[in-house]
Amino acid sequence: MAILPITMPKWGLAMQEGTLVKWAVEEGALLKNSQEIADIETTKIANIFESPVAGVLRKKVAQDGDVLPVGALLGVVAEASTPEADIDAYVAEFQANFKVEDEAAAAAPEPEFADVAGKRIRYLKLGPDGGTPVVMIHGFGADLSSFMFNHAALAEERPVYAIDLPGHGGSSKDVSGGSLERLTADVLALLQVLGIARVHLVGHSLGGAIATRIALDRPERIESLTLLAPAGFGPEISQVFIDGFIAESRARKLKSVLEMLVADADLVSTSMVDDVVKFKRIDGALDALRQIAGHLAVGGVQSSLLRDRLAELTMPVAVIWGDKDQVLPATHAEDLPGKISVTRLPGAGHLPHMEKSGEVNAILKRQAGKTV
Repeated sequence: MAILPITMPKWGLAMQEGTLVKWAVEEGALLKNSQEIADIETTKIANIFESPVAGVLRKKVAQDGDVLPVGALLGVVAEASTPEADIDAYVAEFQANFKVEDEAAAAAPEPEFADVAGKRIRYLKLGPDGGTPVVMIHGFGADLSSFMFNHAALAEERPVYAIDLPGHGGSSKDVSGGSLERLTADVLALLQVLGIARVHLVGHSLGGAIATRIALDRPERIESLTLLAPAGFGPEISQVFIDGFIAESRARKLKSVLEMLVADADLVSTSMVDDVVKFKRIDGALDALRQIAGHLAVGGVQSSLLRDRLAELTMPVAVIWGDKDQVLPATHAEDLPGKISVTRLPGAGHLPHMEKSGEVNAILKRQAGKTV
């Protein structure tokens, strides 16, 4: 077995460095592929780092608390019989040849904009042309960056679009009332403008309800449907989260609201909170959120339920839910029509695609037709 490096991952196109918060394994541990080995914090969110290689962790090069650029050496994996001198020589050579990617070379692809029925919709496209595209729709109050751990991983073989819904991110704050029907129509209109006739559709939370509506209304357009903690699958929803997300303007109180999104509150970084505060200060953003929220739920009860129509879906459907979800209960994934694949992820909350990205990406790739 060769000596293999474990390096600082690149999560999200704009990521240039990360903090190794804490190793979860000790030197000498036998690692498996995709085993959780460390906590790493980015400017967006903290996340669990899964080992990209299998073997014995022979040496930790980085220590808890180190802030390192993308690609920097964290540790070295090799067989237990590999001489210590060979390990040290490998580390020395890696460090001597490692260069931090300059900002120009590391510049992230820029989001683009489409004119959709008088609204400016922001989207980010990655991946080569050809094949059925993947389109990802975020949840309430989020934006396209919520797929930062999934976007590039899916875009190896096909075009993958992450979009900002009206009222969110860099899109127009005009939501035309903010109903589920209106948002669904806007997404369909965007697909038309982008020339996407058929699509692998991925939706999270509110985006999951929108994706489900599209699949029900226009099944001929949908190759597969993947739903991450989707709205509309049961009556209950956390009104505390919805109201708090809109109302709280101070970082400390908003942080406690955002912590409801995850199973481990430590995953919510200061930068994540600051990003939400800045977004809510954009002219029209709060009014847009209020309009959408008014259609989403009243008194903790969802206004649009799609569960009774799920048996109509004819395409492959995968539902993924974190078992610690505090916003939409994971019990909404129970007793779905048998042809719907259901995965409940232990230790994940309402953001399974961020909290358990490796497991979610494997499902997303299978849905898009790539063997993993």
